[in-house]
Amino acid sequence: MVLDHLIDSRPADEHRSAKDTVAAGAGWPRLTLIESFGASHNGGWLQIPMAGQKLLALLAFHGTPIHRTYAANILWLDSSDAHASGSLRSTLWRLGRLGASFVESSDSQLRLAPAVTVDLCDAEAQAHRILRQDSSIRMSDLRYATLTHDVLTGWYDDWVLIERERFRQLRLHALEGISERLLHLGRFGEAVEAGLTAVAGEPLRESAHRALIKAYLAEGNPFEAVRQFRSYAELLDDELGAEPSPMIRDLVQGLLAS
Repeated sequence: MVLDHLIDSRPADEHRSAKDTVAAGAGWPRLTLIESFGASHNGGWLQIPMAGQKLLALLAFHGTPIHRTYAANILWLDSSDAHASGSLRSTLWRLGRLGASFVESSDSQLRLAPAVTVDLCDAEAQAHRILRQDSSIRMSDLRYATLTHDVLTGWYDDWVLIERERFRQLRLHALEGISERLLHLGRFGEAVEAGLTAVAGEPLRESAHRALIKAYLAEGNPFEAVRQFRSYAELLDDELGAEPSPMIRDLVQGLLAS
């Protein structure tokens, strides 16, 4: 769909806030990029060829309009410019036949349609709210199902790997933040669960172990705290030949000496 007049200077993350500005229902196009790709519209899942999936993912990652030539060169890296441009036109034509508007295009640029909601964008917004220490958060932000998985697992394009690592770091920080916020609310069991999820996301990440140990101590389980510390210290030694930092050791130092 060619909409030259719609490629304008509206905010780069306009489609990111669509879920907050409209009643998100089955009729709105939606992309899922966390764990695996999915596209839905009018309550049904759409079958999209891999080329179309990659184009939609690329547009969702960028948020802002991108040049058609850039998209073609990224997605058809080993093709000539002419072949890559033709493949892009074919992919856009197929996407246009889905019965849902996922892409807006001009002669030179492409972007994800503003009405499209994206689970990755929702998860990123949640993570940033958690990490803004000076702001209040929604209680729903303490539910973290969308922060437990990586982006597009099984895809190995370089541009996907970069996005996957970026989101992985963000979600792990957010999980640690959720554990700490739950701890302060006295919801110790849930704080432990969030800490365990963060540790599972990266077993060598010390800050995740610190969050978990703090939760164990807060709920009155010093044995679990010491066991977690020793498990981490052993793993760190086996994998890196290193020792835990004083920051984490200080949490259990009195218990280790007793």
